[in-house]
Amino acid sequence: MDRLHLANLAHLRRARDLIDREYARPLDVPTMARHALMSPGHFSREFRAAYGESPYSYLMTRRVERAMALLRAGMSVTDACMAVGCTSLGSFSSRFTELVGMTPSAYRAREHRAVLAMPACVAKIHTRPTRDQPVRIGEVVRDALL
Repeated sequence: MDRLHLANLAHLRRARDLIDREYARPLDVPTMARHALMSPGHFSREFRAAYGESPYSYLMTRRVERAMALLRAGMSVTDACMAVGCTSLGSFSSRFTELVGMTPSAYRAREHRAVLAMPACVAKIHTRPTRDQPVRIGEVVRDALL
């Protein structure tokens, strides 16, 4: 890797860290791009190349991930939606269902004792939503107990 590529990765990491830290704030691509010291178009292309998804998709995945933890703790769907920075309950529910494989209400109603008993770092790995493979809580519980 050349120095320019390494510098770009460092700038992209700054923007990704911003998303991870400030996911509940209203973030748009121009704001993220400013943190990466890039133009919005260049930032979007480079982010997708480095992390495999668009900046907005990454942001929404982080929001859904945080919402899952709030729902497991018993928070209402509407409150979890607002707490993670989403302003539209319908859009939040659609994205949640797409990533997790069930509606937020169905996820909240499921049994989460096994996940709650896991150390947070283990639960985070096993319940992280991804576009390729929705979370299947039954499999997480079974795998955790084996």
